Amino acid sequence: MTQDEMKKAAAIKALEFIENDTIVGVGTGSTVNHFIDALATIKNKITGAVSSSEESSKRLIAHGIEVFDLNSVDNLDVYIDGADEITKHKSMIKGGGAALTREKIVAAVAKKFICIADSSKQVELLGDFPLPVEVIPMARSYVARELVKLGGDPVYRQGVITDNGNVILDVYNLSIIDPKALEIAINAVVGVVTNGLFAQRGADILILGSENGAQVIQ
Repeated sequence: MTQDEMKKAAAIKALEFIENDTIVGVGTGSTVNHFIDALATIKNKITGAVSSSEESSKRLIAHGIEVFDLNSVDNLDVYIDGADEITKHKSMIKGGGAALTREKIVAAVAKKFICIADSSKQVELLGDFPLPVEVIPMARSYVARELVKLGGDPVYRQGVITDNGNVILDVYNLSIIDPKALEIAINAVVGVVTNGLFAQRGADILILGSENGAQVIQ
C-alpha cells in the first residue's frame, strides 16, 4: 500500500462510525479529503456536516453535502479529522494545513473525536513535526520571543493567512514530553489564538491505515 492508499483505507473505515440523520464534524487535510469523498457515498443518510475550513466546506458542497454553521448546531456526535503526529495516548499535533483553531473548536463540541491517519503519523514523542501556533498578526514578534523562552525555534510561515485572518508560527526543535502542560503554557501567551497541540482534548479513537489495512485503536 502507498501512503495515500493507507490514508484512504483509514478514511473509508471511519464511515462505520457515522450514524443516520446526524450532522458530521469534518476536519481538514489530505486524509480528510478522502473521508469527504467517502462520506459522499452515504450523503443521503446524513443531515449534513460542520466543517473546520473553507477548503473542506467547498469539497463538501461540491459533493452535495449541506454545510451548517457550528453556531446553529447544538451538538455533534462525531468529529473526523487527521493529524500531523499522534501518540499512543492519542495526543496530537495538528495545523499543517493552518486550520488548527477551527479544528480545535469543532473537536471541543463533538462527543467523539476520531482521528484518521496513515501509520507514518504515529510517533512515540511529539515534536518532530513543527508545532503550528496561530497568532494575531500584530503580536507575531512578541509571541515568537515568548516561544523561544519555552524552548522552541519559531519560524513565520510566509504567505499563509488562516481562515480567521491570522498568521502561523511553526515552532521547531521541541521535545514535547508533557503535551497538556505545553498546550496550556503556549495558549496563555498574549496574542496566541491557539496552538496545534491537541492534548487537553485528544482523540477518542484512532483509525490507523497501514500495510494491513485500517486498524481501529480505542
